[in-house]
Amino acid sequence: MFIPPPLLTDSTVDGARSRRWVLEAKDCSELAVRHMARLGIDEAQAPYCRVRLQPAGSFFLASLEGEGRVLLEGRWQKIGPGMMCLAPPRVLNALVATPGQRWVFAWVRYDEPSWVSPLVGASSPLRVRAGAEEFGHVLRGLRREWDGERDAAQLHHWVSLLHGLALRAARPWHSDSRVGRLWEVVANDLAHDWKLSSLAARCHVSAEHLRRLCRREFGRTPMEHVTYIRIRKAQGLLETTEHKLEHVAASVGYRSNDVFTRAFVRCVGVTPSGYRQRR
Repeated sequence: MFIPPPLLTDSTVDGARSRRWVLEAKDCSELAVRHMARLGIDEAQAPYCRVRLQPAGSFFLASLEGEGRVLLEGRWQKIGPGMMCLAPPRVLNALVATPGQRWVFAWVRYDEPSWVSPLVGASSPLRVRAGAEEFGHVLRGLRREWDGERDAAQLHHWVSLLHGLALRAARPWHSDSRVGRLWEVVANDLAHDWKLSSLAARCHVSAEHLRRLCRREFGRTPMEHVTYIRIRKAQGLLETTEHKLEHVAASVGYRSNDVFTRAFVRCVGVTPSGYRQRR
């Protein structure tokens, strides 16, 4: 039975059987050029666990072998081979290895201050079922170069390619222009009372077809993605303005402060007032 770890503080547990290869920006200047704080390949076995309450940048994880669980947007997601998951900055996320499983995954964590537009933003998915294998190949290629010749030109190419794959994963809706335009409309009118039927009508598809598209591209339902866009906008307002919480809630489409707070805690891991105090 899966028992989630405590989520009250940042925590790092490896365990005797886990193996990690990590490259830091302080050691490789090419990472800093792309705002990457660190990256690595983990071979995780229980009791491996990571809890990050307010990470400074976007996070990408590509599951290569075995399976583990990732906490994103308030839910523990089972992540198996070939899956990628993404998390925006300053949002609670956590990783745990499944007992009895050897979980191998490649990952990148960016460093993105609040005034920088993050890679994982309002249009980004929660998880995707494509791109993990390529992500792993590139990170393994980077590892071989770093552990070998460390040729500056080759390192530049490997890091640039990895960054390009991260950008592609973070913006999958560009592959379907109708869906892309839909979320631009939603983002520009968050106070509107969006329903599944009105979302589907906007991009001229059935509600069921839109649900399938969103599940495939984002790992969320259409209405879950509306919530995600609203909460990402609310984070920005809490970081950059002194508006009262009631004003922030109303401006992103919530008529009830209680409903807004519950949605915010589920997605971010802390209350809106607690989030503002962390600035």
